[in-house]
Amino acid sequence: MNSDKKVPVYQLYIPPVHLMELRRDIWCNDPLPAKLTINRKKLEIDIVYRGSHIRGFRKKSYNVVFYKPNTFNHAKEVHLNAEYKDISLLRNKLSLDFFADIGTLSPNSQFVFLNMNGKDEGIYLELESVDEYYLKKRGLPKGSIFYAVDGDANFSLMSDLDKGIKKSFEVGYQKKCGTEKEELYLQELILQINTISRVDFEKEIVKYVDVEKYLRWLAGVIFTQNYDGFVHNYALYRNGDTGLFEMIPWDYDATWGRDVNGKVMEEDYVGIGGFNTLTARILDVRGFRVRYQELLKEILNNHFNVAYMKPIIQEMHDQIRPYVSKDPYIKGNMEKFDDEPEFILKFIEARAKYINGQLYKLD
Repeated sequence: MNSDKKVPVYQLYIPPVHLMELRRDIWCNDPLPAKLTINRKKLEIDIVYRGSHIRGFRKKSYNVVFYKPNTFNHAKEVHLNAEYKDISLLRNKLSLDFFADIGTLSPNSQFVFLNMNGKDEGIYLELESVDEYYLKKRGLPKGSIFYAVDGDANFSLMSDLDKGIKKSFEVGYQKKCGTEKEELYLQELILQINTISRVDFEKEIVKYVDVEKYLRWLAGVIFTQNYDGFVHNYALYRNGDTGLFEMIPWDYDATWGRDVNGKVMEEDYVGIGGFNTLTARILDVRGFRVRYQELLKEILNNHFNVAYMKPIIQEMHDQIRPYVSKDPYIKGNMEKFDDEPEFILKFIEARAKYINGQLYKLD
């Protein structure tokens, strides 16, 4: 990425009556009509607030669905994330790009500057929606995509939320695209993860999960230290050609040394074994465990180190800096914003050292 690359300006117009309606009930999921101008191209859209706890923040995040024309840049919808609790504004994009870098499917993202009804709303991260258009854009086989919407997406038969047995196998997921039959494949996946015997697990699980890709995804969660990443913050894609499930990361702002509230998260907060039932069962198999160890070493050498990450972080920071001073929600925090790249680099150094010191556990 070029640090002198301009951040596109998005002009959003929401009729005042609809804006009033939107603000009246922030939890309402009924989209409202609006207009969006990007590079002089006028688009008619539907808009609604996005996220769960983030809806309560002063700076809102939005879900945008293209209505006329029906798609824009080969997408039906995009997400505009405020990244309100991340003083660097970089963590989500940094994470998603990192996943792509280490060979995992990951959504594209770009910084944009949002102006709403003539008033600056500031820097946003535009996130690609993970749906059938996402697959088509990459020439990937058709298949189903399920969003992990809460802590019950833990690959277990037991609920993380009410601590009892789940009422159904697909609880914790929301289907984004795919046929009804695909829901049966998801149920079968959860059942098999929990019922294949230990002796058969290594040869049977590969019929349901792309284990190599799962291990790469797991490595990404571990390096970025996304505490919620194991039971949340991901999408499941069942590749229609292979019939195997793959993981796609999602919402990675609580990473690189800070938690969901922007508080410091020590570098040893999440162990290298992670958690969730599927991870535990995969790492119980020596062959998979050794492969995971190899991947961690490879990524430590080639990607997760200060020499590799520093120019990436600096360029991203330099690209958005001129726009941060115009963001009404964070312009008073320029000093903190400028300190954050150094904080992230110190985390990388400490986290890499921690992971390196834990590798023996995977022998």
